[in-house]
Amino acid sequence: MGEITTLSVATSGKESLRTTVPMSIIKHFKLKASDKIEWDFEARNNDLIIVVRPLKSSSGKRTNTTENISKDKAT
Repeated sequence: MGEITTLSVATSGKESLRTTVPMSIIKHFKLKASDKIEWDFEARNNDLIIVVRPLKSSSGKRTNTTENISKDKAT
């Protein structure tokens, strides 16, 4: 089973929500405050697969290693 996070209101009066990035993702990519991450989504067999990767820095180099994190739902 994956990690569980809680949603909270991002901005008062708006519909957007925010959550905490799970520690496993932070450790895997060696992320720190102000780093940016990209979220891609793919619908597959009634599941939503989320792929997370660090964004490239302005120099064009990835700030961390690139690996897709996705987990298919056990049936």
